[in-house]
Amino acid sequence: MYIRGDHAELVVGGRLDVRSAADARTVLHTAVDDGVGDLVLDLSGLDSWDATGLGVIMGVHRRAGRCGRRLVLREVPPQMQRLLVATRLHRILAIEGGIGVESLPRV
Repeated sequence: MYIRGDHAELVVGGRLDVRSAADARTVLHTAVDDGVGDLVLDLSGLDSWDATGLGVIMGVHRRAGRCGRRLVLREVPPQMQRLLVATRLHRILAIEGGIGVESLPRV
C-alpha cells in the first residue's frame, strides 16, 4: 500500500487491508489534522480493500467531520463501488461523480 500527496489530496494505491491499516490510518489522520477544506482520496490505484480498510476510510470520514472537513473519494474502482453500495456507505460518503448504481454489474 502507498499513499502520496499532501493534506488536501492523497493518492492511495495497492491494498488497503489489515496489514496496511495502521500505517494508512496514521497518514490519513495526519492529513486531516494538518489541513483545511476537503480531503480528496484518489483511489484509482487501489487494488483491493477489506473490512479493516473500509473501517479506516470510515474512521477518516468521522475524523474529518469532527475537524470541520469533508472526506471526498475520487476514482473509486468498480469492485469497491459495489461494496460501498452493498453496505449502503455510498449514501454516507462523499464520492466525486457519485456511483451509478444501475451501471454496476450484479453479483
